Amino acid sequence: MAVEAVELVVSALAAGAVAGVKDSASAAVKDAYASVQSGVRQLLSRNDAGEQVSLLEAYAAAPDEHRNGLAAALSAAGAGEDAELVAAAQAVLAAVDPPGTTAGKYNVRVRDSKGVQVGDGNTMTLKF
Repeated sequence: MAVEAVELVVSALAAGAVAGVKDSASAAVKDAYASVQSGVRQLLSRNDAGEQVSLLEAYAAAPDEHRNGLAAALSAAGAGEDAELVAAAQAVLAAVDPPGTTAGKYNVRVRDSKGVQVGDGNTMTLKF
């Protein structure tokens, strides 16, 4: 479950960033996004605080370029096992995309897999 939970957190950060900059974003979206950001900062600061937390800022500035690095840092920090962080990420996605949440779009289970991506419009090149 850890891999899909980390991808869920990364996806919530992206969705929250996009929705949060809009003037029409609801208070629920902004609050949920702030909660995920805070949880990620706390988690990453347990390790090498400066370098790890800067990944979050780098991801916010250029998500496509820094997605893998942030996901790896979150995975190493145990984000997949952080129930509060995962719940906050689910709250962001529920606030940003209620129909997708209702349809179960963000309930993903992956086991014994390599190179997993969660989300829409992804591309990936794998070399094993």
